[in-house]
Amino acid sequence: MTPKEGPGPPLDPESVSALRKGAAEFNCGKFFECHDTLEEIWRGTRGPARDFLQGLIQISVGFYHLRNGNGAGAESQLSKGLRNLESYGHAYAGVDLADLRCQVESWLGRIRHGGNLQATAADPPKFNLSQ
Repeated sequence: MTPKEGPGPPLDPESVSALRKGAAEFNCGKFFECHDTLEEIWRGTRGPARDFLQGLIQISVGFYHLRNGNGAGAESQLSKGLRNLESYGHAYAGVDLADLRCQVESWLGRIRHGGNLQATAADPPKFNLSQ
């Protein structure tokens, strides 16, 4: 079964390359750098992909806040990020959003219920990309 793609056309090849760079940064715990990389794409993007990128940026910022001990900021940004990704189905631009949403929701549960909030590079979700 092929994952459902979100609204509109996917990103152009240059933006996909930058998305892959941002995903690699996120996946090794460089949340601030990921934010910067994705924001570069987001600034020049109009149309359906804009909210998708904003959602990924907000999730990255959420984990940046979490790593710095700002649980309220993390909760706010992660929640906003999930809302921005709602209309994109199971996958968009090669990102497995179903898995990402599930993992982010798990972290939100930890935050809301006072669980262990130490976000190491190995613990947060990963931006899983198809080849």
